[in-house]
Amino acid sequence: MSALVQIHERQAKDGKILVGIGDLAISQDRDATIITHALGSCIGVTVYDPVAGVGGLLHFMLPSAGRGDTPSGDKALTFGDVAVPILFKACYEMGAKKERIIVCAAGGAEILDDGGHFKVGNRNRTILRKLFWKNNVLLSSEDTGGAISRTLSLVMGDGAVQVRNKGKVRTLWPE
Repeated sequence: MSALVQIHERQAKDGKILVGIGDLAISQDRDATIITHALGSCIGVTVYDPVAGVGGLLHFMLPSAGRGDTPSGDKALTFGDVAVPILFKACYEMGAKKERIIVCAAGGAEILDDGGHFKVGNRNRTILRKLFWKNNVLLSSEDTGGAISRTLSLVMGDGAVQVRNKGKVRTLWPE
């Protein structure tokens, strides 16, 4: 097992694996649920391979690291252009295959009233779509945009992806 997988593979506590901002987790524990909270302008991405039983969830905060050096370590997961490939590579290293993966996303809202100056949610959605287009990855389902914060979860037993906001739960996959 590579260092990349060892860094991000987590054991469930009480059946849950929590993912913070600028963080990701991958698992093969079919009894676990991977969860992230507070997806405002941030985006959560889930990857699941039902055959390999591998799943992962990423919570990135900003679209790109910008010009200059590519961030490393914990900071790398803050930026979508760096973190999304890390998520996919880690899942592939655990046996996931590109042709079988189910990919979902949530978040990318415009929560702050900044007069439209920063548009972080929009920029996050744009970088995600560019990365997926460039790498020929299709989203199976998404709940992005708007002006609401979301909680995203991936149930490892069956790959179900759920979004919760304002106390209501919506299943993104399977639809």
